Amino acid sequence: MISSTAKIYKNVIIGKNPTIQDYVVIGVPPKGKKEGDLKTIIGDNALIRSHTVIYAGNKIGNNFQTGHHVNIREGNVIGDNVSVGTKTVIEFNTIIEDNVRIHSQAFIPEYCVLKKGCWIGPNVVLTNAKYPKSKRSKSFLKGVIVEENAKIGANSTILPGVKVGKNSLVGAGSVVTKDVPPNKVVAGNPARVIGDVDDLFYEDGDKAYE
Repeated sequence: MISSTAKIYKNVIIGKNPTIQDYVVIGVPPKGKKEGDLKTIIGDNALIRSHTVIYAGNKIGNNFQTGHHVNIREGNVIGDNVSVGTKTVIEFNTIIEDNVRIHSQAFIPEYCVLKKGCWIGPNVVLTNAKYPKSKRSKSFLKGVIVEENAKIGANSTILPGVKVGKNSLVGAGSVVTKDVPPNKVVAGNPARVIGDVDDLFYEDGDKAYE
């Protein structure tokens, strides 16, 4: 089902069984491009909620879901089973692999890589400019890399070029200034290692992560 109020530009390919809600816009040409210059591909079973805007030149896999008012710029590669929460912004030239979950109002800037199964909490900000608005800042942009199954808690900020290691956990409200080792828990401002993921248990003794 594609709403009659949705706007689909030229050279957009949408797979089987889509649900595209009211006032969604797909295939917006970025600055310097004309309508149809860049191909946009969205796989099967997409659920794109109202007022979401997806620019031209994206390649998006199957079972893609958005919340409302999501903004996705051009040139991204997004895998299967990816979910993007309400009012999240994804800038251009990112890579988002399969089974990634991005919660509401997150910010994912250029050149970030989110690997399989990672989890981005609400209001998380990834950054890519060491010296914002400096004369050569755009020449030295360096995105964040979030490794497989890493989890970043709500309201955390990750500085440019940081790698968040596989299976690690970043506590809510952290400011991460350096790489996070795999399988570690970090928290604070600046974030520091406070434990191992393997040592996290629920109150009843059940292990949090296998």
